[in-house]
Amino acid sequence: MKKWSLAIMAIFYISAGANHFRNPGTYYTIIPPYFSNPQLLNTVSGIAEILLGILLVIPSTRKFAAYAIIAMLIAFIPAHIYMIEAGFCIKTFCLPVWALWARLLILQPLLIFWAWHNRK
Repeated sequence: MKKWSLAIMAIFYISAGANHFRNPGTYYTIIPPYFSNPQLLNTVSGIAEILLGILLVIPSTRKFAAYAIIAMLIAFIPAHIYMIEAGFCIKTFCLPVWALWARLLILQPLLIFWAWHNRK
């Protein structure tokens, strides 16, 4: 079960990181305006997600990758708060505010716990 969890997590982060390059405009809209250079932030976070996803599958770097993912998820909190404040829409579909709160208060802690669980 642990191997499956680790494999799924690695695929999840590699895919999420690749999505930063496939659909960068989506990420630009959730970067708070008080951060300068959203293109650079999007690129750095996409590379980080891909790299950390790869490092998860290497036993000697797994612990580092898990802790770095936890730090990255914490660093993403301002984007989640900004999504709640500004709303979030993709084309004609908008997420309701309750879903954005759930993303911040439920999904983020679950992702952090998942990384913590896979650190060994």
